[in-house]
Amino acid sequence: MSGPSMSPQVFSILSALVAERAGLHFDAASAALFSDKVAVRAAEGGFDSLLDYYYFLRYDPAGTTELDALVEALVVNETYLFRELAPVETLLSEIVLPVLEGGRRPRIWCAACATGEEPLTMAMLLAARGALDKVDILASDVSAAALERARSGRFARRALRQPIPEFAARWLEVDERGIAVPPRLTNAIAWQQINLMDEAAIGALGTFDAVLCRNVLIYFNDATIRRVVDRLAARLRIGGALLVGVSESLLRFGTSLTCEEQNGVFLYKRTA
Repeated sequence: MSGPSMSPQVFSILSALVAERAGLHFDAASAALFSDKVAVRAAEGGFDSLLDYYYFLRYDPAGTTELDALVEALVVNETYLFRELAPVETLLSEIVLPVLEGGRRPRIWCAACATGEEPLTMAMLLAARGALDKVDILASDVSAAALERARSGRFARRALRQPIPEFAARWLEVDERGIAVPPRLTNAIAWQQINLMDEAAIGALGTFDAVLCRNVLIYFNDATIRRVVDRLAARLRIGGALLVGVSESLLRFGTSLTCEEQNGVFLYKRTA
């Protein structure tokens, strides 16, 4: 389905509205993709003018619901099982398990988890160490549809892009229809819809020993990255750590967290 065309001026105000709502940043290089997806949503809503669509999103009482649906159409739910596994193992061995050994129940937050492969990988790693029932895992995303897929425990074959590690073999059922994980894993995770732009919602989560926000910041501009990192850092207990993607670095943003290298992995720790 095609829709109304988008002028540079309308692209500017619509992309700013999406950035304000969900933090997603679209520049000139991604304008065509943005325009196509917005045009489809507008046409499905019966709008012949994208400017009218913008005014509806911005000012109509029903606009917030449609804006959230537009964000659903724009988010990139690209993830897979065991992605960048070594950093997750290091986070467990250096941060999470020492807390458990010290007599306290650790809390982990997988922020922007998309369809849930990351927290499920974490759950399998904890189960292999006999700690799944001793750790709280929260997994969140802005997309309700992605979280519904995560809860189902059913994934397409593309969610598995490498040989199954030994620790995970007992948990995965793989056939021509796709991949399934048992309720034992999905039920061990608290799934919650959270927008990383919603400071109040994040503040209500309490504090964590480990926060994972990986391969997400690349979709934000610098100002948004700083705000999000500050919010995540504020949710860390002293001694806790934030893990970002291997291609993401926070050093140029002047974060209050201290960057420490552990086993070749960079962890951003809260030391005060």
